[in-house]
Amino acid sequence: MGVEKMSVSFDLDLGEEIRASAIGAGQSVSAWLAESARDRLRLDALGEAVSAWGQEHGPLTEAEVADAERLLEGATPKRRSGTA
Repeated sequence: MGVEKMSVSFDLDLGEEIRASAIGAGQSVSAWLAESARDRLRLDALGEAVSAWGQEHGPLTEAEVADAERLLEGATPKRRSGTA
């Protein structure tokens, strides 16, 4: 797998939070940011899928949303670990 080096800038407070979260997860900042970017890309794809479904089937009803929230209640995401 190839690696692309990038330079990014953050507000000081955000940078500190990122570093602290990465340390807490036992990851390098690079690995933490890569995982966060993958998560965001998956969320974006999910949003597009829900939108496409809504175009075909109509918007979700309040009852469908409530059912989904009940199913997801208490579910916690599993975090991957690793370094880059």
